[in-house]
Amino acid sequence: MKNICVYCGSNPGRLEAYADGARALAKALVDRDLGLVYGGASVGIMGLIANSVLQLGGRAVGVIPEALKRKEIEHTGLTELHVTRSMHERKTLMADLSDGFIALPGGIGTLEEIFEVWTWAQLGFHAKPCGLLNVAGYYDGLTTFLDHTVAEQFVRPGHRSTLMVEPTPDALLDRFASYQAPTVQKWVEKGQT
Repeated sequence: MKNICVYCGSNPGRLEAYADGARALAKALVDRDLGLVYGGASVGIMGLIANSVLQLGGRAVGVIPEALKRKEIEHTGLTELHVTRSMHERKTLMADLSDGFIALPGGIGTLEEIFEVWTWAQLGFHAKPCGLLNVAGYYDGLTTFLDHTVAEQFVRPGHRSTLMVEPTPDALLDRFASYQAPTVQKWVEKGQT
């Protein structure tokens, strides 16, 4: 692995623990010589993780759509900054540049992005690891709900297990390092196992 895509909030969130989690993830990435790929903004948790990676001597690659660049929230001190025409192009490029995907605490955009790449993994469009960094229990409610989707037989256990959840960056990145994409059938006819 060379680069990890990190999805995270353009707001700082309520708890200082979220910033601490971003800093810890930045350190873990730099310690493992993994580059950061992220949304290219200079604000919120997004700006914090990029600044932390850069201050530690790491690589930070931003991908931002033109519409957000015009709002002057782009980070101008990155290793690389790619400007795209649309959000769809942004997400595709971020995926292409990355060898794994992590969601830090964030809002609707963060959730949408991690769910999209996790869906792509389920469909076999890529074999890259996906995970939630569960800082201060931020994703506890979501993981309970995802387990419920398995119990209700809308998500197969093998697919659910491909979204890893860990409380620390090192635990999550250790799992990423040994990740093998499962071979789980997506569709099963009624009556088949």
